[in-house]
Amino acid sequence: MPSSHPLPLDSSELLRLDNQVCFALYSASLAMTKLYKPLLDGIGLTYPQYLVMLVLWERDGLTVSEIGEQLYLDSGTLTPLLKRLEGAGLLERVRDAQDERRVRITLTSQGRALRDAAEKIPACVLQSTQCTLPELQALTQQLGALRQRLVPRRSD
Repeated sequence: MPSSHPLPLDSSELLRLDNQVCFALYSASLAMTKLYKPLLDGIGLTYPQYLVMLVLWERDGLTVSEIGEQLYLDSGTLTPLLKRLEGAGLLERVRDAQDERRVRITLTSQGRALRDAAEKIPACVLQSTQCTLPELQALTQQLGALRQRLVPRRSD
């Protein structure tokens, strides 16, 4: 895809691995997931399950499609995650009273209680990154803006 903005690198630098934003994001994502693993093992969740729980702790009773939209996941990926969380007793899948075609996801008391155990995770992540809170907040905002430019959300 041609760009109207020339890159400030000479041609010998263009394809260096360390100059690729995709590699910086990919390797940082791997490192972040590795950082989360022992923290999430302690509360019995995988990283994708944790993301689902974060969405539900913020707003319980969403439909499967609403959760998928927030997490950028299709139902083929999300449904097995929800089934495992339901099997663990953390949530329930209930048919919507107004529209039987829709399934609403609600936390169980065990799922709501797990939030207390998860509250220590952000502080552990902050400490492990050796960033200040404002630095991490700025980075999160920048990455969110980049994501919006790459994958615009459908309007609600």
